[in-house]
Amino acid sequence: MTESSGRHLFTRHPANPILTADDVPYPANTAFNAGAARVGDETILLLRVEDLRGISFLQVARSADGVGDWRMDQQPLLAPDPAHPEEVWGCEDPRLVYLPEREEWAITYTAYSGRGPLVSLAMTKDFREVRRMGPVMPPDDKDAALFPRRFDGRWIMIHRPAPLHGPAHIWISYSPDLRHWGDHAVLLEAREGAWWDAGKIGLGPPPLATSEGWLMMYHGAHTTASGPIYRVGLALLDLEHPEIVLRRSDEWVMGPTTNYESVGDVDKVVFPNGWVLDEAADSLSLYYGAGDSVTGLAIARFSDLMEYVRRMPLYHHRRSGDSWG
Repeated sequence: MTESSGRHLFTRHPANPILTADDVPYPANTAFNAGAARVGDETILLLRVEDLRGISFLQVARSADGVGDWRMDQQPLLAPDPAHPEEVWGCEDPRLVYLPEREEWAITYTAYSGRGPLVSLAMTKDFREVRRMGPVMPPDDKDAALFPRRFDGRWIMIHRPAPLHGPAHIWISYSPDLRHWGDHAVLLEAREGAWWDAGKIGLGPPPLATSEGWLMMYHGAHTTASGPIYRVGLALLDLEHPEIVLRRSDEWVMGPTTNYESVGDVDKVVFPNGWVLDEAADSLSLYYGAGDSVTGLAIARFSDLMEYVRRMPLYHHRRSGDSWG
C-alpha cells in the first residue's frame, strides 16, 4: 500500500439518513444526490427528488445547523419545463458553486432529454428564483461543476462524457462566457482491471480550494457480478493550473456499508454531490446520496483529510499527444 488508509476519515452522522422522500411536501419516491451550500446562516441542500412517475425535480431544503430541522420549499426550484425539451425526462444531480465575479450561484445539473442526459446550467442569487442558461454539454454527459473563478480569463468546467465504447473518464473544458465551451481534454482517467475506480469515474462535489491545491472528490463505479459498487476517492489539482493533477488516492475513502447505502433503488451506492467547509471548526460536511434513495451526511476533520491528501501518491501524467483508452 502506498498510503495509510483513508476509510475512517469520514464519520457518518448518527441522524442518517438526514432526509428521505417522507420529508418532501408532495408525493415522492426518493430524495438524494443533493448539491450543498452555506448561504448566510443557513445550509442549503438542492436535492434530486424523484416523483412517483420516475421524473426528477430539484428541490430546496434549508437548515440552520445543516443536520436537522430541515424546511422544504413547497415547490421545486427546477422542474421539467415544456419550453426546455432537454429536461423532458427530468432534472438531476446538481452541483452548486458561488461565482463572486457574478455575485450569484451557478447550478450545474443533468438535464435528461429524449436523446440522453446532458449538462445544463442555471443561475440563482437566493435559491428562490432561478434563471436557466440552457445546455452547455451535449449528450451523453453528466457529473459537472464549475470552478468559482476564471483562469487566464476563462471559466473551467469538470464533467464526464460517456463514450460509445471504452472507459468513461473525467474531462475538463474551457469557456470565455459560460455558454461556449471548447479545448476539451481528459483530466483524470478511469483505471483498468480490478481497481475500485476502473471503467467509469465521475466528479463528486465541486472542487474545493485549499492551500495545497484544488481538492477533488470523485466516484468510481466498480462492476461486480451482482452489479456496480459506487465508492469515492480523492485527487488534488494544481491551484493555478487545475488541468494538472498532482495527487490521486489509490484507495477509496468511503463506500457503502450501512443498510440505507447498501439497499435502495440502486443498491451499494454512496454518491456525494456537495460539501460545506467550516474552517473555524476544522470540519468538512459531506452530503451524499445513499442507495439512490435517501440523503446522508458524513463529517471529516479537515486537517486530517488534508494530511491524508499530502500522503497520496503523485499522479503520473500522460504527455500531450499520448493516446488514451
